[in-house]
Amino acid sequence: MVRITEDLIRRRAEHNDCLILSLEEVTLHQQDIEKIEHIDRWCRDLRILYLQNNLIPRIENLGRLKKLEYLNLALNNIEVIENLEGCESLQKLDLTVNFVGLLSSVESLKANIHLRELFLVGNPCTEFEGYRQFVVAALPQIKWLDGTEVSRSERIRAAQGLEEVRRRVGEQEEAYLRRRAQEKEEAQRNSVKEENQENPENLELDEEQREREFWNTPCSFSPESRLQAHHHLQEKRRRRTKEEKDEDKKLKTPRTLITAEGRVMNVNEPKLEFSLTEDEESGSVLLDLAVYRHMDTSLIDVDIHPTFVRVLVKGKVFQVVLPAEVKPDGSTAQRSQTTGHLVLTMPRVRTPLDLSRVQTLKVSAAEAEGEIKGTGTVQRPGGTGTVQRPGGTGTVQQPGGTSRSKDSRLTEAHRSRSAADRSL
Repeated sequence: MVRITEDLIRRRAEHNDCLILSLEEVTLHQQDIEKIEHIDRWCRDLRILYLQNNLIPRIENLGRLKKLEYLNLALNNIEVIENLEGCESLQKLDLTVNFVGLLSSVESLKANIHLRELFLVGNPCTEFEGYRQFVVAALPQIKWLDGTEVSRSERIRAAQGLEEVRRRVGEQEEAYLRRRAQEKEEAQRNSVKEENQENPENLELDEEQREREFWNTPCSFSPESRLQAHHHLQEKRRRRTKEEKDEDKKLKTPRTLITAEGRVMNVNEPKLEFSLTEDEESGSVLLDLAVYRHMDTSLIDVDIHPTFVRVLVKGKVFQVVLPAEVKPDGSTAQRSQTTGHLVLTMPRVRTPLDLSRVQTLKVSAAEAEGEIKGTGTVQRPGGTGTVQRPGGTGTVQQPGGTSRSKDSRLTEAHRSRSAADRSL
């Protein structure tokens, strides 16, 4: 059973910024509503109310709607016109295709002095002899009945023979009530029969055969048969939905995130664009995930591991293997205020190779700062000497206690080689 809830009315009040206290028009048609409730307390300023094509059996809880001008209750299960005396501003009432069989109940609308249009097409009472004459005489304020204008002469003729018409209408109402009692008994028997068909023994019958039997079995058009057909369709939809879900569960294999050998798989179920880069300056791994801009952050769950990252986006898994080992405890996750992207900053774990490379880079940087300038003395075994360096001179100790330049040593070596050649 579908109930009228505050959430339902707010969803139907989008044109009024979802405010229900000041709501003047609301549409609640085709909602399978079976009872009118709460509207007269939550929406006191209503002027137009659409409740057509539901399963409402009775008019109730509308008496406080003093400003209501148009009420549409077509295609429901209403049998009696009642409880509308409090709707002081009611101008139009639509009860098309209901089950109003007590024609005398229209006299309850005498208090609605502003009523101008009344629709009763498709109700059992419209088949009564003297139907239109009785309604026109009972409600002198209406100007249109079933889409046809009530003329002045028609109103006069209806008032003249009202007593005779009232007597005939009463007799027809009694016959109708007897027929309705029989229909209720038949509906009760059919409900018992349907319950028996739902037993496990009868469920072995072909679904198509049971469906054919249900729709081909003749029955009277009544509130009970209409409700029974609705419940039958609802149960059929429920079974079909359940079967489809069960079939999807069987066909859908679980997603493999980590294999039995321990290999982490790359997965992108939400089909989001992303970029994975390494920042050498900060020594971090950066993941930029193009999450939808207007998605609420509460729908995102981030799980960072030393070698991979897993992100749940609305229950869908995004998983990627990292190019280097990172520190989960030192990682951060932020949303971009302009693009909405999810940015993960994960510092890398320092390895011995990384440390040696850093030392090498430091030495290279020190050498690149410039050459050593000035004079100095370098001690070597055996004596001292002078060596030329850019920007100054220095003394070097060499064996033998003599000081020789590089050029003199090269000349002496050349001479020694020449003497050796001559001797040969």
